[in-house]
Amino acid sequence: MVTAFVLCVTDAGKEREVVQKMKSMPYVEEAYVVYGEYDVIAKIAVDELKKLDTFITENVRTIASVQMTSTMIAI
Repeated sequence: MVTAFVLCVTDAGKEREVVQKMKSMPYVEEAYVVYGEYDVIAKIAVDELKKLDTFITENVRTIASVQMTSTMIAI
């Protein structure tokens, strides 16, 4: 099992919209609006690293209001 935290910078005022979209996606266990350098944090759990790469590239980064992501893989 691979657990990762994805931090997102979003368009201004779109944080809650991004959180709702992420919560409806498979593999997203939790998603929250946060204050600071990033606007959204999500906990992702997949069964292999390749699936994490595909999920972030094809699902998270394609959300129109997401400007940037940073992924932290938990050990």
